[in-house]
Amino acid sequence: MEMEESGGDGGDRTRIPSHWYWAMASVAQFGWAVSSYRKGYAGNHQMMPLKAFAVASLFIGASASASVAFLKASGIHKVEDLREVGANIRTGLGIRPRTRDE
Repeated sequence: MEMEESGGDGGDRTRIPSHWYWAMASVAQFGWAVSSYRKGYAGNHQMMPLKAFAVASLFIGASASASVAFLKASGIHKVEDLREVGANIRTGLGIRPRTRDE
């Protein structure tokens, strides 16, 4: 894990890049979702839809956090960066660039 040294503030603190925070959030949400899913449902049957929605939301949130962590770790911060990556992939595969209809 690479750490960034903070520069001009005069402190000797070490900053962890933000993609690690997103990755840790994703792992925590995924773990919580799996444990909730495996535990099943015990209780009032009327609350079952709420629990199912909560578990599904945890899985969706974990995948969204993992996606943000991947994008931040790979250096993609803007849509233009993502388009450049796509163009490089197309060039590497030998596919002609797309024509722009503007």
